[in-house]
Amino acid sequence: MCTEKYRGLLLPSGGYRRLKSFQLAQLVYDITVRFVELYIPQDSRTRDQMIQAARSGVQNIAEGSVDAATSTKLELNLYNVARASLEELKLDYQDYLRQHGEKLWNKEEFLYKEFVRCRVSCKREFKDFIALAEQQSSVNLRTVPYKSVLVANGVILLIDTASYFLRRQIQRKANMFLENGGFAERMYNMRNQSKK
Repeated sequence: MCTEKYRGLLLPSGGYRRLKSFQLAQLVYDITVRFVELYIPQDSRTRDQMIQAARSGVQNIAEGSVDAATSTKLELNLYNVARASLEELKLDYQDYLRQHGEKLWNKEEFLYKEFVRCRVSCKREFKDFIALAEQQSSVNLRTVPYKSVLVANGVILLIDTASYFLRRQIQRKANMFLENGGFAERMYNMRNQSKK
């Protein structure tokens, strides 16, 4: 009975593992950890910064999802922090490509289109795409391992997709707040109703 009484007060929360933004951010984190092990010098501060930015994206989505029960404001803020962390990481990958004289894929390129078509969303699919891209490339004599170029571009596209889902979550939550109000407002209304 007590649970029933407070069901309207607390909004649904948690369940972040089902969020597409969380799944993609976690994939980005896992790939980033391996990327820096292989391609970023050990004495570079960039290693830690990339890992922390990737981790922050994942952790803030989870924390925001849990905080949804009592604070839409905090939830929205944490989702936005996750987006900012992923954007920071995206810049690191873009810097890697630029500093090694490699290009960022544009929407007209075959590999960009193929990555989007494959809807890569897990490690196995990412590895399969990289293997396919390596087979189709006849690139030799590069100053940087070509696989790192493929991975960097692929992660950038994953980040863009995760950010897209985060923007949708933020918009959906903002609309729900406008319709239903916040925790304090619901608490006040329920308190008044229980007095009657």
